[in-house]
Amino acid sequence: MRAIVGFVACLVMCTQAWALSLADLSDKDASGGLKEALTQGASRAVDLLGRQDGFLKNAKVKIPMPDGLRQAEKLMRTFGMKKQADELVTAMNRAAEAAVPEARDLLVGAVKDMSVDDAKKILTGGDTSATEYFKGKTSAQLKERFRPIVQKAMEKVNLARTYEKFASRGAQYGVISKEDADLDNYVTQKALDGLFTMVAEEEKAIRKDPVGAAGSLAKKVFGALR
Repeated sequence: MRAIVGFVACLVMCTQAWALSLADLSDKDASGGLKEALTQGASRAVDLLGRQDGFLKNAKVKIPMPDGLRQAEKLMRTFGMKKQADELVTAMNRAAEAAVPEARDLLVGAVKDMSVDDAKKILTGGDTSATEYFKGKTSAQLKERFRPIVQKAMEKVNLARTYEKFASRGAQYGVISKEDADLDNYVTQKALDGLFTMVAEEEKAIRKDPVGAAGSLAKKVFGALR
């Protein structure tokens, strides 16, 4: 969780700097400070999730069985298939962990393409304005990059194919959505959700307590703006 503290703390402190000394700062200086903070912070966020157990051991983003198959999971565990059920859940989370590093270049690219107007909207926006900016700029491309990596990772688990056969039947009877019946699609979307969930939670937390959360990165980036 601390890994993302830098970027959101910087974001909040930049908001304060803009409000308190706007007359002394050029748009270029203010947006430049924000860009530096977001670039470093986005990279650190990817590092946090894109490692072993980044998803699996984080209750906020851990990927479970799709809702429509929770009952099936219970039956698997009841009838001695706990190992297989655990294997599938682990595989889904490992696939997400493998895919998330692909987000780095796109997130950094979104920051580089940020206009002065974009920066102002983030600085004066709501609790998750930076997160929403990233979503709007990168979601479609991230999904395209994540899916083949997820698919490759899931191919290693034979149970995943059995799941899809079972789920496809469930989709026919309305027990599970067609989207969730496609396991690769399900994991890809959950990986995206997890990435943006973590960024949003940290952004809100730091906006609420910028002084307590501010670290060395914030001081370095915005020291000249005081």
